[in-house]
Amino acid sequence: MRLLVFCHNHPDLQPGGTEVVARGLFRALRDTHGVEGLFLGAVTAHHRERRPGTLFQSIGAQPDEMLVWLSHFDRFHLSQVDSWGLQELVAFVTDYQPDVIHFHHLLYFGIETLDMVRRVVPKAKIVVTLHDFFAICPQEGQLLTTDGRLCNGPSADGCKRCFPGRGSTDLVLREIAVRGAMAGVDLILSPSDFLRDRFIAAGWDAGRIEVLRNGIAGGLAAPPRVTPDGRRDRFGFFGHINRFKGALIALGASARLSRQGVAHDLALHGGTAWQADEFLAEFKAALEAAPDARHHGLYGAAELPARIAAVDWVVMPSIWWENAPLVVQEAFRHGRPVICGHVGGMAESVRDGVDGLHFPVGDAVGLAAAMRRAAEDPGLWGQLSAGIAPPRLMETAAAEHMALYQRLLGEVPALPRGRRAEGRARVGLG
Repeated sequence: MRLLVFCHNHPDLQPGGTEVVARGLFRALRDTHGVEGLFLGAVTAHHRERRPGTLFQSIGAQPDEMLVWLSHFDRFHLSQVDSWGLQELVAFVTDYQPDVIHFHHLLYFGIETLDMVRRVVPKAKIVVTLHDFFAICPQEGQLLTTDGRLCNGPSADGCKRCFPGRGSTDLVLREIAVRGAMAGVDLILSPSDFLRDRFIAAGWDAGRIEVLRNGIAGGLAAPPRVTPDGRRDRFGFFGHINRFKGALIALGASARLSRQGVAHDLALHGGTAWQADEFLAEFKAALEAAPDARHHGLYGAAELPARIAAVDWVVMPSIWWENAPLVVQEAFRHGRPVICGHVGGMAESVRDGVDGLHFPVGDAVGLAAAMRRAAEDPGLWGQLSAGIAPPRLMETAAAEHMALYQRLLGEVPALPRGRRAEGRARVGLG
């Protein structure tokens, strides 16, 4: 099987959840299932300079991972307007002749790429995983209004309020173009029930969207933090420092606890790359107003266990719905309960009072109350930590993806070694 994976960046350049999941899944399929393939991460001038003569660049020492330089992307229409530049990508796909093409995002590649690859490799099966709401929400795929309110789904009037400078025709044409491009896809995947339900509510065909959950890499778990007094009052934020991920909400909660005299520590782990000056100024002011909070900067995957070992709780204060947050799975792998908003993919991933705590999304006061309860209830951490189920590993996700690809290709997957004789007897071959 020849597999071609498209992703909107590479985790070595931008370690977001989608990039980490897509590359991890690709490597697991390669190493465990013997899949031959290539991982193509799209980049723009923000990430790499254009190299003369080609769209393609190497990344690290992996010969099967490459970058594709694609600028001129229209984020509203999900359109790659440089059709001439795409010709080199199309020629590459034509020469490679993959059996399966898996898109983990359409950012930078554009919806046109779906049509192009369908034309040049008509026998290939095309799979798209929806990692956010970009396909139904032009507001950066967040389903979040411009004034910060949660949106339940696209509507003519609602979308017009977010884009007052655009005519209704633009909104309609965007929807028609996205749905038209997706019509040529063999299967659409969602990592969560919540995201699938939002697309169905927006009018997408439920029969074409399957839920296939993400997995994470295995490894040794960080031990619980040693606490001589039994107090569990150290909180960690892990992720991009931006408005959507709620860093300002976390800092507001910490500042409130400090004013109340509640002993605690909040460690923020994550980079601030590509953030607007206005947000960075707000973040700096909020950090200065929270004396018990510290920003520890960007971290790599290898550093996560050591950083998470220093905290008791993982705080996830995202102000949008989220989908299938990778940080939740990582927290659970290390036995850390999660404090998160009470909606969307967060609420689906974290069970309130079982393996974490919920608070009203976007509410710094509500988060402060949950953090205070976590710090001052001596038995709560042990109760919630014991309620954590082992997270789903990448090997499991890879095996399920492999079975899915084989199903689409009409292949019969081999039975596990211990069941082959039983299978042969059952079908009259033994």
